[in-house]
Amino acid sequence: MSENTSTETIWLTQDAYDKLAAELDHLSGAGRAEIAAKIAAAREEGDLRENGGYHAAREEQGQQEARIRQLTDMLRRAKVGEAPTNSDEVAPGMQVTIAFFGDESDTETFLLGSREVLGLDDSQDAVYSPQSPLGSAILGKRPGDEVTYQAPNGKPISVTVIKVEPYRS
Repeated sequence: MSENTSTETIWLTQDAYDKLAAELDHLSGAGRAEIAAKIAAAREEGDLRENGGYHAAREEQGQQEARIRQLTDMLRRAKVGEAPTNSDEVAPGMQVTIAFFGDESDTETFLLGSREVLGLDDSQDAVYSPQSPLGSAILGKRPGDEVTYQAPNGKPISVTVIKVEPYRS
């Protein structure tokens, strides 16, 4: 898998695509106007070096512009469709159960994808990105396949793919 994720296609449901497009429209239109108004109001308060409101508004502007770039990139790369429905191979949009090597009873079930892309909120179950160390290690694997990946702390972790099924929201 390429380390440059900006060239990879991502799949989106029509609903997720529409939500992200609406968010982008708001942020790049009314959202920018709101931030500009906050910055202008804070400037009128005087000395910008010690103006907390001005610095907070500039920080918010930077975060918003980063989100606009992120949404623009995602929508540019998006393929609208549904999650895979009949594959037993690990792919984005699939719910995957793995077992950690040495303890087959220690399993974890998660969605391979993105909360944002799938329109999930933070209360949903675990979600791993296909670009994460675990996600990239199991992509294309089938039940019974064993893989070892390197955790962020450098430790090798071995897992076995137990089950792969289409994600159902």
